[in-house]
Amino acid sequence: MTQSLTKSPPTVAAPAVAGSSRRSLAILAVILLGQFMAVIDASIVNVAIPAMRTSLHASGSGLQLIVSGYVIAYAVLLVTGARLGDRFGQRTMFLTGLALFTIASLACGLAWNTPVLIIFRFLQGIGSAAMIPQVMTLIQREFTGNTRARALSAYAAVISGGMVVGQILGGLIVSADLAGTSWRGVFLVNVPIGLVLLAVAPAILPVTVRTERKLDLAGLAVLTPAVLLLVVPLVLGHEQDWPVWTWIALAAAAAGFVGFLRVERWVHKRGGAPLFADQVLRAPGLILTAATLFTVMCTFGGWLFVMAIHLQSTLGYTALHAGLLFLPMGITFALASLNWQRIPERLHATMIPAGLVLAAVTMVIMGLLLRDGADFGPLELTVFGIMGIGFGLSFSPLMARTTGKIPLALAADASGILVTNVQLGTVVGIASFGSVFLSLAGSTTVSASHAVGITAIVEGVTVLAASVLAARAAR
Repeated sequence: MTQSLTKSPPTVAAPAVAGSSRRSLAILAVILLGQFMAVIDASIVNVAIPAMRTSLHASGSGLQLIVSGYVIAYAVLLVTGARLGDRFGQRTMFLTGLALFTIASLACGLAWNTPVLIIFRFLQGIGSAAMIPQVMTLIQREFTGNTRARALSAYAAVISGGMVVGQILGGLIVSADLAGTSWRGVFLVNVPIGLVLLAVAPAILPVTVRTERKLDLAGLAVLTPAVLLLVVPLVLGHEQDWPVWTWIALAAAAAGFVGFLRVERWVHKRGGAPLFADQVLRAPGLILTAATLFTVMCTFGGWLFVMAIHLQSTLGYTALHAGLLFLPMGITFALASLNWQRIPERLHATMIPAGLVLAAVTMVIMGLLLRDGADFGPLELTVFGIMGIGFGLSFSPLMARTTGKIPLALAADASGILVTNVQLGTVVGIASFGSVFLSLAGSTTVSASHAVGITAIVEGVTVLAASVLAARAAR
């Protein structure tokens, strides 16, 4: 059953100039800064985990819910956010989501216990889900030709690179401890940036065409509990020694995803607009790209979470020290993400899976280096930097190449599906690989250093599997 609203006269945006105008660049700066805030919030809290554990007396599962609760809401509601953008206008939904995200960030910074922080993190995720799907649609509408390809590369770089930057920025903010804010600063930093964007965005963002898009409330009602039934037992299972309810929940999640597919077919037959519409899924390379991005971000998100805990809890580094160790990876990732188009186009299809193979190999090497409790030295930093090159040569070009092939009419839904897979991958990675690491580290037979080494090797093998998917998706 869908909502019905009074139809208002459509307002048509002025035709986009080739994309090189100052106005187009201003639009790109505004929407990518909003995107950047939303992306780094998925990882900026990683480095603040030890401070949160001490301040809030949070359990391991509570910490995982603080990290992943944001991404759960963000991922589940992304496609619906894209539909709302078509229905009410991309500018309206971007500003609405930005306002909610900014308010929720302030509330997170003022949270007084773990359950309250988890709730406000969910609200942050809802704000991001309203804001972020509009970014792709605005890029598709405001940019053409080569300028669109460059804008899409920047978009992809922000999505993936923002997670690395979040680790570094989180370390700087927690260590700075401005006015005694400690971990609260990782949320409060969003407030002034959000207020500035809210002040300037209405004058910069274009008014776009509004269409009567139907909402798939039935699909959303089935997908949301299915995701929760998957993530919650993965997050809580290791601390509770995997009781029966966790296995029942995981089985129910599998049934829920099957049920979601059936509901989507039912919605389609009734003339509705399913969250994952057939015409969108048939877009060139979309399904394979979505599967690849899910697998990559599953390992990437899990890796950042595990490393943040290992560097501070096992090796005893400060938040600033731990955050700065991600700098080589951040630099090489950014350079590769923004310059991959300089590589001849005939090599792009090979470059993407090769980049993932490089990332997989370096992740396994890092696991072997860390398994004996070694400190981070020049060798480890070099391996970290090479890992950034591998991910940068794969994630950004794969996202940009696929989105560049999508027709404008399908841009909103397609971007929602791709970014949904990115965010769901992050959630599952934090929950699954985080649980593997915490379970091993908490055992009596495996040291914490061996736990991070084993986890890194398992993740490296998973990235290698993603390279096989990428080889097909990049054709």
